[in-house]
This record gives sequence, structure tokens and C-alpha cells, in this order.
Amino acid sequence: MSIRHPHTKDFQDRLKRVFDEVDDYLEERYGSLYDLHPARPPHGATSNKEHSGLFNVGASFSAGYGSQFGRGYVLSIEIATLDRVPDDVEDQIDDDAAAMIRKLLPREFPGRRLEVTRDGRVFKIHGDLSLGQV
Repeated sequence: MSIRHPHTKDFQDRLKRVFDEVDDYLEERYGSLYDLHPARPPHGATSNKEHSGLFNVGASFSAGYGSQFGRGYVLSIEIATLDRVPDDVEDQIDDDAAAMIRKLLPREFPGRRLEVTRDGRVFKIHGDLSLGQV
């Protein structure tokens, strides 16, 4: 049995809206630079943006052990291509995605202090991750 805070779904739904908007932005900006993986449908062909197009933007919760920022969501920007994507281009895509997420978080989470910071080789969303009273 899993015990889950009742506001967890709302929090995750808000994050998903941010990630979907970032996905659209990355598709528009970089989507034509690389061939789409042959097993992947074109952007917008599925009901979930995670399953189509060149990009899959998401995050996984981390307890933050070993991180100077503590717990948070580690960003994942996957590029669905068989083409070789140069490291500097991947870094630029990650930087652009993080900047867009910084811009969108206040809209989805008004009044919260959430930050997007590079934590080693990844970006992390951290700060006020509280879910409120039950």
C-alpha cells in the first residue's frame, strides 16, 4: 500500500504543464536540427508529449543526498534521435530548457520560492516543495 499526500497529484500536474510547454519550445527551436528516431512518432502525434517528437522533458524526485541543494526534482531532457548531438548543443538545449522552466514556475506555483540550479552535471528544481496541510 502506498501512502500519498492528497496534493501530490496537483503538484505533479503543474510540473507536467511546465514540462509540456518547455517541450513545445524545444521542438520549435531545435526540432528540425536532427532526424527523429524511427520508432518515435512526430511531435503532437500522441496525447502525451512525452511520447512524441524529438524531446521528452521531465523530472525525477531526488532526496538530495550528496547535493548542496537538498531534495528536489532532477530535470531530464531526452533527445530521441539516432544522430550524434554534439555536447555543446546538448548543453545549450539544457540551458534553454532550464531558463524556460525558471520563467514558467512562478506562473504554475505562485507565491512559492522554487529555483532551477545546476547541480553537478544536471539541473534541479528545488526550494519550497511543500504540499500544505492535509
